[in-house]
Amino acid sequence: MRRLNYRFVVLLLPLAGLAAREVALELRPSFLRPGLHLYAYVGNTGDGTITAVDLVKLSPAATIPVGAGPSGIRAHPTRKEIWGLSSAGGYAWVLDAPSNRVVARIPVGASPYALDFSPDGARAYIAASGSNSVVAIDCATRAVVARGRAGRGPWIARVSPNGRLLVVSNRDDSTVTILDAETLQTRGTVGVAPDPEQIAILPDSSKAFVTSGSRSQLSVADLNSQALLANLALGGTPDSLLLKPDGGELYISSSNAHGLLVVNTQTNELGDFLLLGMSPSSATMTADGSTLYVSDSAAGHIVPVAITTRQAAHAISVGQDPRTAQMTPGDDILVVVDSASDELAIVRTKTSGLITLVPTGPRPRDLAIKVF
Repeated sequence: MRRLNYRFVVLLLPLAGLAAREVALELRPSFLRPGLHLYAYVGNTGDGTITAVDLVKLSPAATIPVGAGPSGIRAHPTRKEIWGLSSAGGYAWVLDAPSNRVVARIPVGASPYALDFSPDGARAYIAASGSNSVVAIDCATRAVVARGRAGRGPWIARVSPNGRLLVVSNRDDSTVTILDAETLQTRGTVGVAPDPEQIAILPDSSKAFVTSGSRSQLSVADLNSQALLANLALGGTPDSLLLKPDGGELYISSSNAHGLLVVNTQTNELGDFLLLGMSPSSATMTADGSTLYVSDSAAGHIVPVAITTRQAAHAISVGQDPRTAQMTPGDDILVVVDSASDELAIVRTKTSGLITLVPTGPRPRDLAIKVF
């Protein structure tokens, strides 16, 4: 009997290897030509590391220490680099994607949480909440090339699509500061709803939409006149903010409203509302703006929403507490961070099915995807 079992195992191993190879080939996105890699990078707040996950092999490739409180993880638009912040350490770090090594740590000020890149990728902008300041970093030399002042408790700094302005939400004084993106000189300050956090800017750089972190409100600011246009009542506290690629609509997931709020960005009015589930807390969108994937952190699934028809499809189970989600280029694969089980869920969008769960580090939160 033991001899038969041994032969069975010997026979099964190569078959399993062939099956894994076929799955990997099938899952390999069509745009990913030989020699290119597709990775997800997950920030683990529990131990200050980044988990690099190979999205073709569907397995962790490396665990890289970056510093306490990793946040603001972003893939550089033109360089083979992943940028992020150590909110506890007060610095930005730069990860070289091919080698999975941290190649720079750049002091930026106390308690940074988010960063943004200029449209051409030449600069990175970071607001330091603990020092009420903003810095601009040259991405090639990794040197701080400009410093500016924000309001109290700056949360996020966003660059306008034309690259001329920097808009900063200041939580502690309920304002947004508008700065010149080149010099970081202040151009104006606009009072907004309490505890402003997330920012979305229209493609023509004319208006900024700013969520309140404590109220069911969304502020609309005119960036040309530096004036408040509206404070919209939403009926639910905004959790995530997504702008349609053409700028015509803004999509806001709200966990305490249990759905998705749609804002008309031309009229500055709240339009549709879609009831989605128990606690829809974050969302991501396909590149063509046709489909939203909304994470329900309480129900443990993702809800696909067709934007044109406002129709929700069958939910996709992805784990215990799905949070941050992103699409891979080509929209073939949806990647979702599960903060409760310390895993990354990989979903095939064509079949709306969970492929696998890949282990990460403890308490994963932020996510970036990079092709190199």
